[in-house]
Amino acid sequence: MGEIWKGQEPCREAELDWFFYREPCGELGGVDENWNFHLTQPEALITSALLERQAVMKTYLPKIELDQRKWHVIDANGAVLGRLAVQIADILRGKNKPIFTPHLDAGDFVVVINAEKVRLTGNKELAKEFMSYSGWKGGEKHENVANRRARNPELLIHNAVHGMVPKNRLGAKLLTKLKVYKGPKHPHGPQQPADLKAAN
Repeated sequence: MGEIWKGQEPCREAELDWFFYREPCGELGGVDENWNFHLTQPEALITSALLERQAVMKTYLPKIELDQRKWHVIDANGAVLGRLAVQIADILRGKNKPIFTPHLDAGDFVVVINAEKVRLTGNKELAKEFMSYSGWKGGEKHENVANRRARNPELLIHNAVHGMVPKNRLGAKLLTKLKVYKGPKHPHGPQQPADLKAAN
């Protein structure tokens, strides 16, 4: 460090951790009244009570075993659409497991058969409508449940489950584990899916 002269005595600056300390200046080595402290990092002296604590909070994250995912088959014959969709969404997300984590995919695969035999309560078969829009003028289309059941019954269950999963990339990944088929047959015999009773 350089020397700063005050009268005839040099004043040396000694650099410490967070400030500069200027040694006292005097003719006989006495203590000068004006001791100067210059802070170079004042923000470093401002400490939070949280930083002083030694304990650190830790969040447990389960390890998802991809090779241990199970397969379930659900017969939609006579099942109520809304209650069936809730049951499927919980299995896809893994809410029935103790390792459930909201932002992780810990669920299993679900195979749904007899999609055309799912039922709706009340007068929803004719009163409930699905709307689609192509983006062009006059491209808005409406379709009730009866027409969609005759055209593509798999969409009834798929759209209901889609409304009950997160609307992000995780939700899109969860829907890839849902397999919906018309009729009692499915091509997932090698996976040996376990029968699961539909919620009523």
